[in-house]
Amino acid sequence: MSRVLLVSAGPGAPGLMTVRAAEAVRTAEALLYDALVCDEAVALAPERCIRIRTGKRSGKASMKQETINRLMLRLARRGLTVVRLKGGDASVFGRSGEERAFLEANGVAVEIVPGVTAASAAAAQFGFPLTHRGEARRLMLATARTRDGALADGGWREAADPETTVALYMAGASAAAVAERLMAEGRRPATPALAVENAGRPEARLVRTDLAGLPAAVAAAAFEGPVLLLVGEVAAQAKDQSPRTVPIPVGRLAGQGA
Repeated sequence: MSRVLLVSAGPGAPGLMTVRAAEAVRTAEALLYDALVCDEAVALAPERCIRIRTGKRSGKASMKQETINRLMLRLARRGLTVVRLKGGDASVFGRSGEERAFLEANGVAVEIVPGVTAASAAAAQFGFPLTHRGEARRLMLATARTRDGALADGGWREAADPETTVALYMAGASAAAVAERLMAEGRRPATPALAVENAGRPEARLVRTDLAGLPAAVAAAAFEGPVLLLVGEVAAQAKDQSPRTVPIPVGRLAGQGA
């Protein structure tokens, strides 16, 4: 049976890619990869593997989802092992549900390989928890805007709960609207807030502020990479600098180069 693996590459640092993900890429005969996937992950694919860059970066030109679906199906029907390599975790705003439904409806077996999502990577990198006893007993992962670009209607009342940590993906351009809506729903203007660019990568940047100051802080930072917004009491624990780490080559994680 034809088979496609929907593989999570993690937030970008090679060492945050799982062993299973690295193994999947090493077996790929066709690799469709997103723009935010690191070069080291793509380089794991065999020399004769077909490599197709799909884009998939907020605000940038990308291959249409329907085109990606048809490509995966066509390659799988040729009997190739197809790996669809996605940034972060494929099941967190990675459209894995859409792709899986399309492929299975066309008789293709699908395996999903999980990975590290940006909120977890940011918390580990800058030293703060996403949940914390007495401060945050819920975590909300969300996007601020709908498919047509409008601010999402639902979920803001729950996000205003003071014991909820809110992680908003691909939200840099929505900082002003997000802050206004959360404060309108009752979240304190002084609630600690963070903006993280390129979470999990060596070049990640952190901006510490509060909810009221979030729009100005994001505007002043002039971010160019993907931005994650985090709002909640736990954000006050963030360190200004991520700790120095020793890079671990992906090949070694996959059992190579030991």
